[in-house]
Amino acid sequence: MKQLLILSGKGGTGKTTIASAFIKLANARAYADCDVDAPNLHLITGWDTSPVNTDYYGLPKAEIDHELCTECDQCRQNCRFDAIIKDKTYKINTFACEGCSVCEYVCPVQAITMVPAVAGELMLYSDEEKVFSTAQL
Repeated sequence: MKQLLILSGKGGTGKTTIASAFIKLANARAYADCDVDAPNLHLITGWDTSPVNTDYYGLPKAEIDHELCTECDQCRQNCRFDAIIKDKTYKINTFACEGCSVCEYVCPVQAITMVPAVAGELMLYSDEEKVFSTAQL
């Protein structure tokens, strides 16, 4: 089996167009679009079937139990991602939280726990002849 990787850090260079041409020319039976920010190879390769979707879990996210929280501010002071906000109560900015667990570790009353968080979606297209995998964050 021959394998080909088309790679570039720059958007708009034609990676998807070139990849689809090679897929067509080689009559590839298995291929993947690994661009999780803007995957669109499925648009060009023309799948008639719906994909099997699966949730993708990244690192867990912090969650504060306000019944236990004493508002000591240790979590906010130690969060290097500034993901903990003090409003009327302490809140986690889930977009800023990287799941490092420092806040959970420094909390003297164990008011913070790390909970699983869906970070994206895996999509698998397949039929009798070929298979295609992609994902979206």
